Amino acid sequence: MPALVRQLRGLGGCTTPIRLDGHRTEHAVDPATGEIGPALHHLDSAALPAGHLLVRCNNRRATRCPACAETYRRDTFHLITAGLRGGKGTPERVAAHPRVFATFTAPSFGPVHNRPASGRCRCGTRHAEHAPELGTPLDPDRYDYQAAVLWNAYASKIWARFSIYLRREVAKRAGLTQRAFRHHARVSFAKVAEYQKRGAVHFHAVIRLDGPDGGATPPPAWATADLLADAIRAAATAADVPGPVIDGRAHAFAFGRQLDVRPVRTADFAGDAELTERAVAAYIAKYATKGAEAATGTLDRPLKFLAELARMRLSDHARRLIRTAWFLGARPELAELRLRAWAHMLGFRGHFSTKTRRYSTTLGALRSARAAWRREQAATAHGDQPPADETTLVLAHWSFAGTGLARAEEWLAAALTPAPGTEGEPTA
Repeated sequence: MPALVRQLRGLGGCTTPIRLDGHRTEHAVDPATGEIGPALHHLDSAALPAGHLLVRCNNRRATRCPACAETYRRDTFHLITAGLRGGKGTPERVAAHPRVFATFTAPSFGPVHNRPASGRCRCGTRHAEHAPELGTPLDPDRYDYQAAVLWNAYASKIWARFSIYLRREVAKRAGLTQRAFRHHARVSFAKVAEYQKRGAVHFHAVIRLDGPDGGATPPPAWATADLLADAIRAAATAADVPGPVIDGRAHAFAFGRQLDVRPVRTADFAGDAELTERAVAAYIAKYATKGAEAATGTLDRPLKFLAELARMRLSDHARRLIRTAWFLGARPELAELRLRAWAHMLGFRGHFSTKTRRYSTTLGALRSARAAWRREQAATAHGDQPPADETTLVLAHWSFAGTGLARAEEWLAAALTPAPGTEGEPTA
């Protein structure tokens, strides 16, 4: 039992770990002679208490694995924070660079139930904050479900077009050509996709102006937050992507008219009118672990057959969006969009969080640092580190054996998992 507890505790609360069969052996190697020494450490899955090596699933969705999603959220928090105040390989000078927090929305596909500033919806009702009808069409038969699904499918292309236009707009306002712009400044950003209640994707982004070498160099004197905000508005208006022609109807896609651009202040700024670095990072990280299932009540895994919808508890709006994506996916001219494979995501198949190379560190770097720290702790505990003048040869073979925990393992893992809210917020 103590050995099983140690193995389950190493999962960090993961509820759907991957089970692996196989072995791993570490040998010391003399770098001068290449001679392979005796085994330093040997691990065989059959000798483990659970009968398999258990590896965290690392699923980012909170509905699939809350523990792994929380790790992903905290990593995203640190990634965004590093690009706002420096740290983790990013110079601290970026805190003085012009940066804004922008929200890009989808256009309208038909009136939906909402909570406007006036307090009363178009239907004449004052909806509660979490009313189930929020985001659903006032008239489902007139709602443009086809355009709504195709918007999600083309959202990533619209963002790519916007990022190109943004550099052009900044260069134009600086009086530079596009070729010369790269020698004076660079646009860095990190963004996350979020689903609105109506099922349409929109984007939140931190956008920063740097010097030509990214955060390592200061931006030129003309680079200001106001110039950046003005360029974002112009680029968002100009960015449009032609879509397919379906039954004689030509589609074209662009961002909606609602565009919010606000400067990001330092952590020392405590005013209510502006955003602080921590508030922005926490806001973006929150949505990195959520998909369509959190906002629209749709599915968090792919469909194999459309008939599966009959036994699932979904809202009529979510069901119609999924069915529309499924039927559009059968059209040969839309094959590249893979709408059936992404019907559960209402057509969106892009990455939920993306960043430019120079914005800050990467999720891979954060995970590698955490893995290296764990290996160091484990080696210290076993006292089997190789001598400093030797290196290590690792021989390993693993095969997939399944997912999840046995019933007794689930009970024991639940007893080891901290209660929600007992852990503090991530710190930089």
